[in-house]
Amino acid sequence: MDNWRKSSHSGGGDGNECVEIANSPTHVSIRDSKTPTTATLTFPPAPFTAFLDALKSAPIINPA
Repeated sequence: MDNWRKSSHSGGGDGNECVEIANSPTHVSIRDSKTPTTATLTFPPAPFTAFLDALKSAPIINPA
């Protein structure tokens, strides 16, 4: 997969403190930006979109 991209919130410096994402019509892949040659997680687009929607709507919990 050639279209890996990082979040705009990937940290300072070289921006290697996040995940990278790549997508195609049939799947979405995620990898650790610090170790891009290791394993990736791959999902069908619909479940991945549902996961992102759930994250966006989840309440922020501050530990005590």
